[in-house]
Amino acid sequence: MANEKEVTIYDIAKKLKISATTVSRGLQDHPLISKKTKKRIADLALELGYQTNHFAKNLRSQRTNTIGVIIPRLNSNFMSSVIAGMENVASEHGYSLIISQSSESADKEANNARTMFNSRVDGLLVSLAYDIADLKHFDPFFKKNTPVIFFDRVMEHENSTSILIDNRQAGYNATKHLIEQGCKRLVHITAPPRQNVYKDRLRGFKDALSDFKLKYKDEQTIITDLTQGAGTEAAKQILNMKPMPDGVFVANDSCAVGCMLALKQEGIRIPEDIAFVGFNNDPVATVIEPNLTTINYGGYEMGQVSARLLINHLNGTSPITNTNTIILRSELLVRRSSLKKT
Repeated sequence: MANEKEVTIYDIAKKLKISATTVSRGLQDHPLISKKTKKRIADLALELGYQTNHFAKNLRSQRTNTIGVIIPRLNSNFMSSVIAGMENVASEHGYSLIISQSSESADKEANNARTMFNSRVDGLLVSLAYDIADLKHFDPFFKKNTPVIFFDRVMEHENSTSILIDNRQAGYNATKHLIEQGCKRLVHITAPPRQNVYKDRLRGFKDALSDFKLKYKDEQTIITDLTQGAGTEAAKQILNMKPMPDGVFVANDSCAVGCMLALKQEGIRIPEDIAFVGFNNDPVATVIEPNLTTINYGGYEMGQVSARLLINHLNGTSPITNTNTIILRSELLVRRSSLKKT
């Protein structure tokens, strides 16, 4: 069966015996068109199944009212919270989100960026993949003055803004807490320290050791992809250490839980033998026994702040520059996994 012909404003105009211009203005709620005429136009448009051609309209206005979002992983509780915050603000201002994930791949992130650019998004919100070395794949956006905001995992750029927490201080606080609980042989499980979040958390770990006169050795850092499975593998390394560590700071909660479960299966007591601190305050932190001490920072708030800043820039009320780095609050949530001293 052949597709029915698409209804146009000219069909509505012909049936109502008015001009196509009047129909167009009526559909756009133009103040010069009477309420009665607007209602006649709207009623007939609904009856005929008329659909507004948003694509053509957006081409004329140079706006698509869409915001691109590129994140490392969709199956992350933190990133889900971020997206929820972004969606809340975007919908309030009439914007839609186009969301893609890099799967921690630089190549896929570059492809995502290209797709977003070709989709003519009005702006871009990005949390970078593990292995990103530079920002060249965002050059088309910068050249066209399409705003790009980096959040959580960021790199500085003269035409962009970064939104993040003080990861060095958070890493320092986590490590300091373990030391104050009596831990002297500490291990940090993290991702490759290319991105700011892991580089700075490691720096905080090292700074705390230094301030408490504890020497740092490279073998105290275990590099993983921070999945729960990676935590299981890290536990095997920990069990082979002589002597075993008495405190572990992990750069996310999922990996920390995987490590804790594997160690418990081998008869390691937590926190008596090894104390643990994670990062992100994922729901899994309160499911594992003992509950996991962690660094809490609001993904929902980060999403809201990122989207609001981008939309304010699009509306001309808040310019984006590299001098504008926004630091959000974080806190150490102490639970039983780290409490050697009770």
